[in-house]
Amino acid sequence: MQFPEPLFTRLLKPLIFACALIPAILMGWGIWQDSLGANPIEAVTRSTGDWALRFLLLTLSLSTLRRLSGWTQGIRLRRMLGLFAFFYASVHLILYLWLDQFFDWSGIWHDILKRPFITVGMLAFLMLIPLAITSPKAMLRRLGKRWKTLHSLIYPLSILAVLHFWWMKDAKSDVSEPLIYALILAALLGERLYQRFKA
Repeated sequence: MQFPEPLFTRLLKPLIFACALIPAILMGWGIWQDSLGANPIEAVTRSTGDWALRFLLLTLSLSTLRRLSGWTQGIRLRRMLGLFAFFYASVHLILYLWLDQFFDWSGIWHDILKRPFITVGMLAFLMLIPLAITSPKAMLRRLGKRWKTLHSLIYPLSILAVLHFWWMKDAKSDVSEPLIYALILAALLGERLYQRFKA
């Protein structure tokens, strides 16, 4: 099933863009209204990380959705959703560097080396940077086949992002939520492996 082109470009894409901003708006409103609990900084830091992971998985799901349903227009949403993953991940990192560590670079480096969930989180973000930089269509044309190779980084970085969340939650003895994300990611990657070996 395909949407009529004017409906897709003039209504659906702007609607999805607006919906992707809702978490940020709600977090900003929560800060303004002081309704995020006893530790609003931690609440916003955790929430931005959660949404970065969700947008990563949504980005990955569009190719699977195309193969299962034949809906090809969804592929044109990947760049937007991937950039929203980068946006929320960037806010997540900035909040950690600024409000958690107060730009204490020695403390941050110690955190990266000594806390595994911080280590894999930083690695995931570093992998996300080149994907965001090369997301414009002009970069796709310039890089050619190398663009696809570079953007395959989304697979290991998604694994690292889930692992980051899992180890963070494991420290609190609560892995029920990261288990859901891990299963979703396993299904998305498993479908890709199936398609590859089937061919």
